[in-house]
Amino acid sequence: MLSEEHEEFRGALRRFAEKEIAPHAADADEREAYPQASMDALRDSGFVRALYPLEHGGDAGDLLTAALVVEEVARACGSSALTALVTRTGVAALMAHGTRELCERVLPPVVAGEQQASYCLSEPNAGSDAAAMTTRAARDGDQWVFNGRKAWITSAGVSHVYTLFAKTDPAGGGRSISAFIVERDRPGLSIGKLEHKMGLRGSPTGELVLEDVAVPAENLIGEEGRGFHYALEALDRSRPIVAAQAVGLAQGALDVAGAYILERRQFDQRVADFQGVQFMLAEMATQLEAARLLVYAACARVDAGVPGITKASSMAKLFATDSAMRVTTDAVQLLGGAGTTREFPVERMMRDVKITQIYEGTNQIQRVVIARKLLDELAAGT
Repeated sequence: MLSEEHEEFRGALRRFAEKEIAPHAADADEREAYPQASMDALRDSGFVRALYPLEHGGDAGDLLTAALVVEEVARACGSSALTALVTRTGVAALMAHGTRELCERVLPPVVAGEQQASYCLSEPNAGSDAAAMTTRAARDGDQWVFNGRKAWITSAGVSHVYTLFAKTDPAGGGRSISAFIVERDRPGLSIGKLEHKMGLRGSPTGELVLEDVAVPAENLIGEEGRGFHYALEALDRSRPIVAAQAVGLAQGALDVAGAYILERRQFDQRVADFQGVQFMLAEMATQLEAARLLVYAACARVDAGVPGITKASSMAKLFATDSAMRVTTDAVQLLGGAGTTREFPVERMMRDVKITQIYEGTNQIQRVVIARKLLDELAAGT
């Protein structure tokens, strides 16, 4: 399904990730430390530019290339992959709807890998029901003033740029939400509680606290009141990338498990020679390949701009993350007791994968989205 160019790109990226990113993954997880060395290497290599479209200074014109970057980085380190994909999501609305002046002010250091960005939609009491947010943006002359609290923000405290979704009309619902760029050095912006997580421990997750934070009026992204639409649009294009992250983590676990059962001997034969083990391996490989193809197909649909993007993205996210959870769990099983120790990375990969079933819309929400889109198609006779 991949072109020769994409395959060559994947090969180069895999060699880079194995050399420059994988060596830092265990330490980032153990210390809950941002993988600075890995992100510096990604910046210096130039691969980070492949996450962004040509019109904004990137090296890629397609979502598939971005998915390959995240997949191969995740195979080495889930936390590094998350930082990369969230930064892309963090500026998605800006790239699609921001003014030329705002894009030129914000995007160059992000695209170059010199700065990170975050996507700030969720709140303590507004997760799946994002339209229930209470963070308020009030117009005050030539500026907007924010008050509220955002939760579960990836790269909180690390990011230089936050795309913030806030209500500009407190009486309205989803149509009252607007999107803004908020820089981290704005007075009144602070980082609240940082979470101690099961997985992706090298990627900080925390609260964003806004107390009379003012930004210029030109920091509004697109049209006032269209922010919720921009947020959902960004998710349609980020869910295949999250799915690619899950595929990469699962591939890493499968690689480790495969190498282990080829070397490990029990009852005078390789563990890999037992039929039961072979059946497990076959199921894992099949699930993984089916997930990968669904991810690539969703990316291709986004790149082509054809109808059905929302359903395809949700399907890719649902199937790939559920499959990756099964594959990484089975990888731990294949290693036996050793799989539960930190001597091998499969337990970390299993922990890292779990959150992919939850963020960017839980997989229960994905089923709701898929069913609604399918029913709409059936009703329309398409």
